[in-house]
Amino acid sequence: MSSFSLIDRLAGMLGLFGLARRGSQQLREQAARLRLPFGPLPEVPDSIWWQEGPPLQRLADLPRSALSGPVQEDKAAAHAALRALITLNARPISEFDLRWVDGLGGAAEPGARFTRFEDYAASPACRSIRLISYKDFSRTLAQALPHHASGETLHLRQANWRGERYFWSGEQAPQAFACAVAYARRRGLTLQMPAVLSEYRLNRGGLEQLESGYHVLAMPAAAWSDARFMRLLLTGMPYSRLALLRDSGGPEFLLLPRTQSEANALGEGLREAGAADVCAWLRALLPN
Repeated sequence: MSSFSLIDRLAGMLGLFGLARRGSQQLREQAARLRLPFGPLPEVPDSIWWQEGPPLQRLADLPRSALSGPVQEDKAAAHAALRALITLNARPISEFDLRWVDGLGGAAEPGARFTRFEDYAASPACRSIRLISYKDFSRTLAQALPHHASGETLHLRQANWRGERYFWSGEQAPQAFACAVAYARRRGLTLQMPAVLSEYRLNRGGLEQLESGYHVLAMPAAAWSDARFMRLLLTGMPYSRLALLRDSGGPEFLLLPRTQSEANALGEGLREAGAADVCAWLRALLPN
């Protein structure tokens, strides 16, 4: 091959590279001009209700089918990055003081947020429960834990993005359980029980890995019916979607790999347009 033809080929390749760069820049600029109803990601509430917070615990056993997108390999890579965010460890505890529990496994009633069992016990939801004596306490606790007197095991959950709060995993008679715990605290009653604690941890290393590999953006529901946005997205670039917060009316997560030029350009443009950065939101939830 002559030096002339080699120089021609190199020049052609550089020209294509320049076109690709100009195309990516144009894509970024078009994305930055989008006007979509972007909003902030939800705050983590100080609440006794486990289900009131963002369900990050679902990432610990996230099925691959939870992600949508055009290419299986891209979804598999995004799925692996998301699974690395949350670790789950279950450990037995031989003696756990019932008074340490300050959370319930269910969801709050509309407009009824409580930060302590004591406040919940004083609410209309618990009006029918009266505890005056130890006998009342034992009878009320038995509604939630029928075998507590014979060493029944407490099943608990804790998540480091929810602070140090222990959530009871049971679903039977939550009002009775909360009232009994509040009474035990008020009267200084010690009740040690065996427990199994499921600990969910938002992993700093997994978050750093996700952030280095992807733009993870919060996209409002209106985005998926916006013609301008969909024209930019559906150009053959790799992407994945995750509707983790959709049940609570929140946005979907859009994952765009940074290593692919068009996907990276779209991610940068959407950030300029106002899309919330999911990784920054998660980083703010990490404990100090």
